[in-house]
Amino acid sequence: MADNLLRRLRPGPILVAFLACNALAAASALALTGPVAGGTRSTIGRTWPIAEPDALAEIEGKVATLPGDMSTAFGPRDKWTALKAAPLGVAGADRVRSVVPFYTLEFDITLPDGKTLYHKGFTFNPLTYVTLPQRLVVVHPRDLGWALRNARASDFILLSALGSQNGDAIDLSEKTGRPIYILEERVKQRFGLTVAPVIVEQSGTRLMLTEYGPKSRVTVVAAKGATR
Repeated sequence: MADNLLRRLRPGPILVAFLACNALAAASALALTGPVAGGTRSTIGRTWPIAEPDALAEIEGKVATLPGDMSTAFGPRDKWTALKAAPLGVAGADRVRSVVPFYTLEFDITLPDGKTLYHKGFTFNPLTYVTLPQRLVVVHPRDLGWALRNARASDFILLSALGSQNGDAIDLSEKTGRPIYILEERVKQRFGLTVAPVIVEQSGTRLMLTEYGPKSRVTVVAAKGATR
């Protein structure tokens, strides 16, 4: 059971909140170090070996301590709060809109010498620094077939709740042979999602949200990576 659970641990969608911190850190590092002359690299100052434990080893160790029968320890899977998807309404018509996913720092970012590089409350657009490598296809469980027909191989499929319909992402992943994820509330809020089905993709420094009404959910069929 532990081995099966470990195999299910796949990288989830790249969240803007996560990218925000990484993007800012990368931008800060570039600002501090400047360009590398002549394409060569050098070490400045003292270095130390990495002392932190390997992340994968920690995950494997934790999984090894889990009980063989998860339902016995934690109850039926449909009751697990960690598998509860954020709810969305039903798209009543086709609509395309854009969102700028501004991110506001919740803490100061300081340098080793104590100087504050970015203050708490600093607001910026992560998409200025990073590019999302895939789209997010967000659907209710009843529209999963539509998502599978129209999603590209690189897309992430996320399930949102509709009333009592939540969907079992683990079970559906095993049945379809494709990773299925859960729409988290923070992702819903960050991307400004209100209805499903919706496909989220980056366009420059904005996110384009394409919502599909009843007619499109019937007629739209993917063709070799296209969505329309």
